[in-house]
Amino acid sequence: MRLLIVGRLDGQLTAATRIAIDKGAAVVHADSIDTALKTLRGGRGADLIMIDVALPIAALISALEAERIHVPVVACGTATDARAAVAAIRAGAKEYIPLPPDAELIAAILAAVADETRDFIVRDDAMAFVVKLADQVAASEASILVTGESGTGKEVLARHVHGKSGRAGKAFVSVNCAAIPEHLLESELFGHEKGAFTGAVARRIGKFEEATGGTLLLDEISEMDVRLQAKLLRAIQERVIDRIGGGKPVPVDIRIIATSNRNLGEAVRAGTFREDLLYRLNVVNLKIPPLRERPADVVALAEHFARKYAVINGIEPRGIAEEAKRELIASRWPGNVRELENTMHRAVLLATGPEIGVEAIRSPDGGRLDATVESRTRDAASAAAMTAEAVTRALVGRTVADVERDLILDTLDHCLGNRTHAARILGISIRTLRNKLNEYTAGGLEVPQPGESRIAAA
Repeated sequence: MRLLIVGRLDGQLTAATRIAIDKGAAVVHADSIDTALKTLRGGRGADLIMIDVALPIAALISALEAERIHVPVVACGTATDARAAVAAIRAGAKEYIPLPPDAELIAAILAAVADETRDFIVRDDAMAFVVKLADQVAASEASILVTGESGTGKEVLARHVHGKSGRAGKAFVSVNCAAIPEHLLESELFGHEKGAFTGAVARRIGKFEEATGGTLLLDEISEMDVRLQAKLLRAIQERVIDRIGGGKPVPVDIRIIATSNRNLGEAVRAGTFREDLLYRLNVVNLKIPPLRERPADVVALAEHFARKYAVINGIEPRGIAEEAKRELIASRWPGNVRELENTMHRAVLLATGPEIGVEAIRSPDGGRLDATVESRTRDAASAAAMTAEAVTRALVGRTVADVERDLILDTLDHCLGNRTHAARILGISIRTLRNKLNEYTAGGLEVPQPGESRIAAA
């Protein structure tokens, strides 16, 4: 996690810096917005910017957008400065951190930006086999494709491979291809020269050059536009990249690891992914099994998360009752490790006895996770049979386009405007979702923005 702090390093901002370093962040300081932009252009990069609320945040965000630099911004300032906090959010800051800093709040924001858990715990033979293969190929220079459902720990395994490789002492740079808009991704990867487009006021080093000597992780590569895939293929084959607007190739020395939660073979057949690029990336495939197929990992991870969140919340650590363990193993865990972590955090807070009992293992809406897989399947089938006719009747007389529109907007509303999550639920690519939403916006419909509901958007 690379953190760029912008502002004067005195008082509470210095304390925030120390906390971030203690939480594992690599921190770089810039005393002004101009210095921060020079740092980002120069190839040092950042996964998150933390800026003093007293500085012109709107100017920073406008400059980032103009130069096609994709990095989230959070503001920080005194807890009593509510007006400045509101202005920062309106200017485009993702969060506001009150000062003096709270260690766990900063840790939570760093974790949210990373969007992953670094806890690498393996007990089940199915996962141990994958890790053994990863260890075997880590020392090579081969490109690796890590596949598996969302939340299984693909980035964690990618970092493990990097740590076991000869490049461990160099940079590990991660790019989420699904989270970065298409028109920004090319500049994010390859950089650009001064004057390459409106707003390109200076040369900017991209992620390929940032990662030189180390490892570049292309997360959710299936979401990358086909046209950009051609440029990526050349970079992998020739070990050179072309900055946007550049006149000569730039050599790079990196190891590529890519991840996908989709079947790339099907994407090739659908024409959304290049077959030659798949061959280049898939020299070694590390396929992570879903958590429901790793029962030994379920218990080990649950115990780990129980200890972790007991410490974080100042609660005496407790064991997990045998009945609760059986409950956890019986669950399907569609959200995999990420869902299990949230469940155990909730359980730590809800448990009242000497152990974490089955009554504390609850779903986000407060419901019990006390049914076996078989009983849940039967219940779901029964409910589906009872409601199928009613649903069908409700759709009669409506066009397919109308039904599709309402489904997309309702799902986006459910995800509070998070397009990546909505696309995963809908089973479509983020690019397809963006195109649909652009159509709806052009037609005069209000589309929720990140953090909004349809009611708020309206």
